[in-house]
Amino acid sequence: MTLGSIGGYTLVKPLGAGGMGEVFFAVSPIAQRVALKVIRKNLIETPTIRDRFAAEVESLKLVFGSRVARLEDADATGDPAWLAVEYVPGATLRQHVDAQGPLPLPLAAMAGAMLAEGLGKVHQAGLLHRDLKPQNIILGPDGPKLIDFGLAVLIDRSDYLTAPGAMVGTPAYMSPEQVRGERKLIPAVDVYGLAAVLVFALTGHHLYPPANSWNLLLRITEPSDLPDLSGVPAELVQLLGAMLAFDPTARPALADIQARLLAVATASGGGNVHALRQEVAARTYDSATELLVPPDLQDPKQDPEAPPVTDQGYTLEGGTSTVAEPAPTKVASERPGSAPPVDVTWLVEKLRHQYARRATL
Repeated sequence: MTLGSIGGYTLVKPLGAGGMGEVFFAVSPIAQRVALKVIRKNLIETPTIRDRFAAEVESLKLVFGSRVARLEDADATGDPAWLAVEYVPGATLRQHVDAQGPLPLPLAAMAGAMLAEGLGKVHQAGLLHRDLKPQNIILGPDGPKLIDFGLAVLIDRSDYLTAPGAMVGTPAYMSPEQVRGERKLIPAVDVYGLAAVLVFALTGHHLYPPANSWNLLLRITEPSDLPDLSGVPAELVQLLGAMLAFDPTARPALADIQARLLAVATASGGGNVHALRQEVAARTYDSATELLVPPDLQDPKQDPEAPPVTDQGYTLEGGTSTVAEPAPTKVASERPGSAPPVDVTWLVEKLRHQYARRATL
């Protein structure tokens, strides 16, 4: 039983909900699996919401790379507005840590290096993610992937789609400049978010103890109130501390972060990068979470506007079916052991009919 259809996609099962809308597991007419996000109807008239949703669509068009879930289709002006992205099977980083506990150092460092590469692609497209958190990282069959660019924003865009002073992000993983509602955000905002994600992956706890939102935001914006790095392996304390610097300009660049994470991963894991990539996928991907195409949606759907196909498997222009092919004439082989000549009488008859119907030829 399905939940209806949107944009030609059949909605099969809810995947979750976020600040901007609901997400469904959906299937296209050719049985392509996608994650389809539908904007909340009660938000559709809220100022800037449709613009923010349209910005998400444009953002995804610019982002590429194996660490980012690709855009499949979208309609930002529809009712409801929606977008479909690649369905990535697997648990989120949050679900994995909650169920299995923190990641070992080599795997966390390798996963961090892979995510740094993905963020590099995002930044190359002139974008910021701005909402990095364990829930927005899927541990797929090929390793971690970034999802949900609903809060992405062009780095140097002149038109801002959120109100002055408004905060965009998830408080537990927000940088000080985000909490302050600063407009001129730079890629370092995602460096902070990546560090917060890695602290959680390594320890299972957040940068600050659970508290009400107001107290949490006050702590984040207090320079002397440092994030909690207890439980972080010594090999990464210095790097993560630098990534969490209060001053965004003091945080290291992603290329440097990736190199340092790879060095820790290979040194602590005792293997090469390729082997560590495989181990990350093997030990974090949960195949039991994968959703399959329901049997009644596995058969491809024929285009209702396609011309009819004859028994012979071809059509003429305008949808007119061809004349049935005459049975091939049997021709005896001229010489013993030689291949029989190719019978083309059916083609001659076909051409005669076509020429008879087209007096201009």
